[in-house]
Amino acid sequence: MTTLIEIRDLSKVYQRGKQKVEVLHHIDLDVEQGDFLALMGPSGSGKTTLLNLIGGLDAPSGGRIGVGGQRLDQMSAGELAKWRASQVGFVFQFYNLMPMLSAQKNVELPLLLTKLSAAERKKRAGIALQLVGLADRASHKPTELSGGQQQRVSIARAIVSDPTLLVCDEPTGDLDRESAGEVLSLLGMLNREHGKTIVMVTHDPKAAERARHILHLDKGQLVEQVPA
Repeated sequence: MTTLIEIRDLSKVYQRGKQKVEVLHHIDLDVEQGDFLALMGPSGSGKTTLLNLIGGLDAPSGGRIGVGGQRLDQMSAGELAKWRASQVGFVFQFYNLMPMLSAQKNVELPLLLTKLSAAERKKRAGIALQLVGLADRASHKPTELSGGQQQRVSIARAIVSDPTLLVCDEPTGDLDRESAGEVLSLLGMLNREHGKTIVMVTHDPKAAERARHILHLDKGQLVEQVPA
């Protein structure tokens, strides 16, 4: 197996007034390409901070982090933005869809940063919506969709640029059990059948059970890694 994410001695410190708060303490972690990893732990344990570092949304205070052989800790903000656009798909708890745009146009949004034609963007968005089972909802706006359907649109948006890595922050946290199961099944399919590497933060043990591995964080430190 190829290591996709390599983290060594990773620390993150935030400055709050005169106080320094160390959120992550000297984390070491390897994630193989094609893995599905769940990050669990109590509130304030550093899960989302670690996820944001892996996704290039934040920069570490110390240590190194590499994804696909590229050192994120050595990139400028502009370089990180370009890297995120081509390599990472993001799925958030509250969908982050544009309310005035159709599902199709929401899914196309990441492609506006590329040189693709309008016709090619529309085609790729259509393929992504078909993959998540919502081809028949392409013209619907978010308010015309259920919570589970909105999250599936956000997953289509995350995969439309064919990223290497999906980072998911509580993707089922706002859904009922049935919708959550559908979203988790979709993520599992993307992992198994399309080879997407997934790192998912969750509070839900049932959601974590869908992953291949479960990682526990507590007070900014890696506690244990458990096979799912």
